[in-house]
Formats: sequence, C-alpha cells, structure tokens
Amino acid sequence: MRTPSSLLADRWQPSAETVRRAALAALVMSVVIVLTGGAVRLTASGLGCTTWPRCTGESLTPTPQMGVHGIIEFTNRMLTYVLCAAIAWATLAARCHRPWRRSLTRLGWAQFWLVMSNAVIGGITVLTGLNPYIVAVHMVAAMGLVWVALLMWERGKEGDGAPQQLASQPLVRLSQAMVAVIGLLVLVGTVVTGAGHHPGSSSDGGKPVDRIPIDYDRLVQAHADLVFLSVGLVIATVFVFAAVKAPPAARTRVRELLVLLLAQGLLGFVQYFTDAPEVMVGLHMLGAALVWAAVLRVPLALRTRAGEPVPAAPAEKTLQAA
Repeated sequence: MRTPSSLLADRWQPSAETVRRAALAALVMSVVIVLTGGAVRLTASGLGCTTWPRCTGESLTPTPQMGVHGIIEFTNRMLTYVLCAAIAWATLAARCHRPWRRSLTRLGWAQFWLVMSNAVIGGITVLTGLNPYIVAVHMVAAMGLVWVALLMWERGKEGDGAPQQLASQPLVRLSQAMVAVIGLLVLVGTVVTGAGHHPGSSSDGGKPVDRIPIDYDRLVQAHADLVFLSVGLVIATVFVFAAVKAPPAARTRVRELLVLLLAQGLLGFVQYFTDAPEVMVGLHMLGAALVWAAVLRVPLALRTRAGEPVPAAPAEKTLQAA
C-alpha cells in the first residue's frame, strides 16, 4: 500500500546533508522550547492562559483582559507547532532520502510523540495550578526530547550498521558515568527550581502557587555538591582520554563539555548570591540544555556504525580536524 510519505519520496530525494540540516533544526528547536518555557515561568506567565487546551474556557486565544501574561503563555504554546514542523521536516527528509534512513525516521517519530506527551504534561501543569512536581516532570520530558533530537542529528552522519566501539569498555563506562552524573545534576536542578524563587505565576488575587516543601538552601547545597562531582569527573575524563589517546572527536567533545560545565557552574553561583534574577535563571536553563547535549555527545564519539556515512558539512569537518 502506497502512503503519502512514499509518494513524496518518489518526487523528492533530499541529499544526506539536507537530512542532517533538518535534524539539526529539530535539535535547535528542542533547545529553544526549553528556553521559552523558562521565559513563561520567569515572567510569572505560567497561568497566563487559565486552562488547557484552550486559553480560557470560551476562547482558544488570549483575550485583551489577560494582558501580557496571556500573550507569553499562548506564544509558548504556539511555538510547539514550529517545533513539530521542524521534526516533521527531519522525519520526512529521512524517509525520502535514498536509501531510506529507517532508523532516523523512527527517531523522528519518537520526537513527535515526546512533544505530544509533553504538551499533555504542560496542560496538566496548568490544570493543577503549576504543581511543582508536574512542572519538574515537564522539564525532564523536555530534556528527553533534546536527547532524542541530538541522537538523530548525530546518527545522520553514520551508517545504519551495527555499532562498533572505537575505545575500550572502561572508557565507554566512564563516559556513561558522566552522562548519569550530569543527568542527576539536571534532575536535582529541577527540584531546586521547584522550591525556589520563581513559582511561575503571580499569586495576586488568587491562591499562592505551591512550592516543593524542602529547605531551599539545603537543595542548593546538594546541587552544588553535584556540580563539584561533575566537574571533577569531567576533568578526570579529560586527562584519561588524553593519556590513552581516545578518538580525537571524543577528546574534543569532553573538553567542550568542561568549558560549558565551568561556565554553567559560575553562572549558578552568581545566580544564587544575587537572589536568582530572572535573566540569570533563564541563562542557567539554557546552559543546562547545552551541558546536557554536550555530555550526551561524548559516548557517541566512542563508537561508529558501518555503512555509507553521511558527509559532514565543511564547518563540521574543520571542527573535527581541530
């Protein structure tokens, strides 16, 4: 049976570079949606639309009486469609490429369902009055989307054969340990936010937004401890990778991770001692997404896949050569 995608594939065969650019667009949008979601919280617009999936009980869009908060919340909802368009482009490009990149198509569909599930979680956060635990799950799901989008982008330059390790198993496990520790760091960060200064909506004229009932300073200390652990582990990995001559791409990526992690840690300390101003918190959320993407790239540089690889773009070739 012919499907619309197979009919499109008869008429459009995008190049390998087009597939990779489309996957990169989906990855960029997955990071952008994290940033705009943070903007909703930091501008106290989390309940700018009073219900879901409509903005009000009677209107799909915000009304003039809702003011700027309604516009900000509604704009973030609309950006979900832009994200879906980027994912659709990447998925169709993988489907129409010759040969058909089935593995990339599956990753594209995985992104779509992650977006749909997170839209439902976002709706639940509104319907529960910004319950801090649901908000934390919303952020974790967004980071899951970044993971899958990054994997699709990285897989775009590989073949579709079985993975082949380029390094010894201890190095692979070390890189996986970094992913686990930094993943825990991001997770604890969502809990810190849930107990912190920015509930996501003003309580003026209504019920105050609940916060996670754990001492904020204790949570911040636990988060800082994980930062020190993460930095120490990444520094150790830099030296280990250099000593055993790990693949050049892996050594480059772990150095990039260290720079990002140090910048993110510095930003976090400044944020804490300046009473968490909105701009600093927004930059910290962007940094969290970038650090998460950076650590995920390290184990991917320790293996390759057989088959015809997708040629790298000129800028990427320069980076790999460095």
